[in-house]
Amino acid sequence: MSYTPVVPFVPTPEIVVKRMLQLAEVKPGEVVYDLGCGDGRIIITAAKDFGAYAVGIEIRKDLVEQCIRKVKELGLEDRITIVYGNFFEVDISEADVVTLYLLTSVNEKLKTKFLKELKPSARIVSHDFEILGWKPSLVEDIREEWRNHKVYLYLMKDVLSEEKYVR
Repeated sequence: MSYTPVVPFVPTPEIVVKRMLQLAEVKPGEVVYDLGCGDGRIIITAAKDFGAYAVGIEIRKDLVEQCIRKVKELGLEDRITIVYGNFFEVDISEADVVTLYLLTSVNEKLKTKFLKELKPSARIVSHDFEILGWKPSLVEDIREEWRNHKVYLYLMKDVLSEEKYVR
């Protein structure tokens, strides 16, 4: 039996979305995965503003339908794929960048998946919740009108070079 994450849907503010993708240095043609893509704002920004191919994985059917509608409205069907399902069960090995706005406990459970599936050049960028036990390459505070946000950037090459993760 696989693990099904329970994470509330809280949209990432646009200023944080943009900064997450900038910090991950998303380049045109790269593949961005958003685990728990919610309303699709990260994958839409990745495709529209950064020229990336984007894959959003979402377990809530209503949010998947909302994403699909918005992607069609924007004419981005050739650049964005929405997967209705549990991100623990979806292969993410194509990812150049993985974005997260989950919980620390869910990030913790994703570590094994990241180590197994992500290539050494992949980057992970997490909004507000760190991946415990991994040293972020960068942490940035972002001030938004409602509150402060933290963004954590992890480079898989650095994670893999830590002695305990040598394959």
